Amino acid sequence: MVGRTADVRCARRVAPSRERRGEPVATEETYDVVIIGAGHNGTTTAAYLAKSGLSVCVLEDRPECGGAQETVEPIAGVRIQPHAIANYAGSAPGWEQLELWKYGFRMDWDPRVTVELDTDRYIFTGDGLSQVTEADMMGWAKITCMLAGEDAFRDLMRATFWCPPHPYGTELNEHNIPFMQVYKERQPDVWTRELLEMTMFDLMDEYLDTEPFKVTQAYIALSSGAHGHMEGVAIPALCSSATVMPPAIAKPVGPRGNIHGYYHALFRCAVAHGATFRTCCPVEEIIINHGRAAGVRLRDDATWAAKKIWARKAVISAAHIKPTFLDLIGPRHLDAGFMQRIKDLSLKGGSLYMSHYLTREEFRYRPEYRLPPPKDAFTGAFFNMGSREIYFKNVENVLGRQENLTISPNEAMWGMVASSLYDPTNPQCTRPDRVINGPLWMMVPTPQYNVDGMDAMDKENEKKVWDEFMRQSLGCIVENLDDDNLIRMFTDSPYEQEIRNTGMLGGSWYGIRCDRDQWWNERPLPELARYRVPGIDGLYLAHQSAAHPGGLCLMAVGYNLMHILIEDEVADPGDWWYASPWYIPEQGKRPANA
Repeated sequence: MVGRTADVRCARRVAPSRERRGEPVATEETYDVVIIGAGHNGTTTAAYLAKSGLSVCVLEDRPECGGAQETVEPIAGVRIQPHAIANYAGSAPGWEQLELWKYGFRMDWDPRVTVELDTDRYIFTGDGLSQVTEADMMGWAKITCMLAGEDAFRDLMRATFWCPPHPYGTELNEHNIPFMQVYKERQPDVWTRELLEMTMFDLMDEYLDTEPFKVTQAYIALSSGAHGHMEGVAIPALCSSATVMPPAIAKPVGPRGNIHGYYHALFRCAVAHGATFRTCCPVEEIIINHGRAAGVRLRDDATWAAKKIWARKAVISAAHIKPTFLDLIGPRHLDAGFMQRIKDLSLKGGSLYMSHYLTREEFRYRPEYRLPPPKDAFTGAFFNMGSREIYFKNVENVLGRQENLTISPNEAMWGMVASSLYDPTNPQCTRPDRVINGPLWMMVPTPQYNVDGMDAMDKENEKKVWDEFMRQSLGCIVENLDDDNLIRMFTDSPYEQEIRNTGMLGGSWYGIRCDRDQWWNERPLPELARYRVPGIDGLYLAHQSAAHPGGLCLMAVGYNLMHILIEDEVADPGDWWYASPWYIPEQGKRPANA
């Protein structure tokens, strides 16, 4: 676990603190930058700033750091991922800029693992298997720029996610939007202004072949960021799926030590460059003096003695946008109309019900879902991807009526990670004669909008109903999910995820909705899109709910925010830094690409 002590500075032993020695402790401290929240985005930002030579203090409410990048053992010898599982950072500049390999990061590059674009790949529909055709694979390769030459795919991902929004007031068009520039230069026969109006389904209908392959990619996008059916975000939705597939990464569960192992490398990088992390230190208030963020005040029950921590250069909130503005800043510093717009931001669409399955023997596919040998081992699935009618039936239930699922288990859509995807030297279960598979994730209504109440899926006896629903849906493709084989399920609803991790308001994986009205230059609001808070100097936003691109895209917020911090002369990184090629500096500011 990362950050089990209240003051985490480095791995080596240090002298007892003044507090432990019984000596007086200062009631105030000062750093260059104070960051609220030691989740992934806060830690990435801390690593960038600490490497730039700044003194950084990161304050975390929970007893450990990492946010949703969490790997836990609910019982000894069984590892599960209650939140994030996949590595969406394959194209990130942070690998090079932060040199994570120096801090223990290792990727599992197993060439034997099957991926979506291999030959003899199949999609799981309600009626059996549907083979992915060569036309599917070549069409997908084309629209993701895999056929456009060296680094074109990477550039498309970076232009979509790892580039800050253009300055407020910039007139956006098909010539200056970053991903449009990549298509125009690298894949001009795909480039058209209509890309900015399309849904992902519209785009796939032009270039792909089979309906199940299209629906699978749309569902991955639905689970990851912009939705496959949303108008005007076809390319962000496409890239939300592509960035978790080869060639971006070897496989979704690529990091050795799981997603928390990846976080450890980020954390070590930040600490090695001098960042200080304080756990069990909830922030009560962002201190604002004369229109400038001057520091923070800790809650009275915070473990650290110094209850006021001052910031010379900047305060950065890596906490959810709603409590940041509604609680930490509060109405005394904000216009009532602006506060209402923050309240109105939609959380809808990112709430997933997670389930893991501990069994005596490995799962076996039902006969109609068995893959041709030698690929007949259980490798998980994306299930019920047969048609967009099924897709929209699920979406209508979750996002339209917003009530507990009324579809049947054999109509539900979900994805699942299998234990076989992990390297044999990195087993998820070390108990003899036991197997753990999961998570299986299924989109369900966001608790705050559920018409049956916020705890509708968690009331007495209701949780058992939905656990059984997940089991029955998985049983559509698995033949040995009976009581003789199943030992235990580990499940967490969106509401439980929010209670476990307050940064996941609504149990939402992408913070706030990723539609066109809350994307890129309008995420979360147009005047906040460049990570600054208007009217409060020195205050910046770094949570996935408050900053482009949100979603599950890793190392993006910290990298994008660095451009703005350089413009404002908060940070001055060395030669290791390079800006996005598509970045547009703000007039009158110091360019981040100078």
